[in-house]
Amino acid sequence: MRRALELAERGRGHTAPNPVVGAVLVRDARVVGEGWHKALGAEHAETMALRKAGRLARGATLYVTLEPCAHWGRTPPCADALVEAGIRRCVAALRDPDPRVNGRGFRRLRAAGVRTEVGLEAGEARERVAGYLRAHATGLPRITWKVAASLDGRVADARGRSRWITGPAARADAHRLRATSDAILVGSGTARADDPRLTARTGARSAQPLRVVVDSALRLPLSLRLYSRALAGGTVVACTEEAPEKHACELTQRGVRVWRTASAGGRVNVRALARRLAREGCHEVLLEGGPTLGSAFLRAGLVQRLVLHTAPRVLGGGRSWCEGLDLPLPGAIAGTARSWTRLGDDTCLVVDLEG
Repeated sequence: MRRALELAERGRGHTAPNPVVGAVLVRDARVVGEGWHKALGAEHAETMALRKAGRLARGATLYVTLEPCAHWGRTPPCADALVEAGIRRCVAALRDPDPRVNGRGFRRLRAAGVRTEVGLEAGEARERVAGYLRAHATGLPRITWKVAASLDGRVADARGRSRWITGPAARADAHRLRATSDAILVGSGTARADDPRLTARTGARSAQPLRVVVDSALRLPLSLRLYSRALAGGTVVACTEEAPEKHACELTQRGVRVWRTASAGGRVNVRALARRLAREGCHEVLLEGGPTLGSAFLRAGLVQRLVLHTAPRVLGGGRSWCEGLDLPLPGAIAGTARSWTRLGDDTCLVVDLEG
């Protein structure tokens, strides 16, 4: 199963809105076939493993990270293919919460006499598909807020300069995070100040994550790189229903998608935006916005994970990454530190938030 989990990661960044899945076929204590879901519309992990195993699949045991599908979609049902191949046992890490599956795959296998087990390495498997599970359970994506800050928590100096607080290793890690996300989210302040491309520059993926800019009143200039011919097709602007139609039409003519979203106090309602992202198949969302947008998502209980890149330098003045929250100690947002790593001269702390 650990090997199946490793294989699943090969599809990371290519399969959305499908989850990453890995599969290993074992017969007579020997691996006879391996597979993973490479990309949306491509063969599933189970069928790839069957194809590689050929006739050796008969009588084999399948180890798979998620329950085999039992419905026709972009590909035929994997459960039927497994029955036809003659496997005798299926060990899955997790049940698939998709209502088109959700136990149907297991029932199809059992009806054909295939022994089924579920739960092996379930904890690790849940982490690998956390966004997918959350989207099906709540209608919301898993949102990770990535912050690059000084030792005293500043994301920009007193003059608004933020390039570069952290070093090359931390910036490379940020691109790795982008490459494993379905969407990247920033606010209008970040878009105006940094004029970012919001692309994953790792060389490890062909498809780029969706680029989403929150510009409530559509005041950002059309000269942004995100609105250029090269990037417009993969860019979305989220605005309120009251935003000017003229500017929305100009964006649409460039190929940018405009999502009109319910407002809250004149700004985009972040919960409504999160639900829209999940409906669009963006289950893993990387929030790279500044304190205003990030704090709004944090206050709304929509951030499940913090990735804090910290540089060993002190600014004293400037903007704090979570300014504006102003929570009392009893009401502080709590979390659990999951990992700490060194990134060149900087550090990376990953914290899972409660809720």
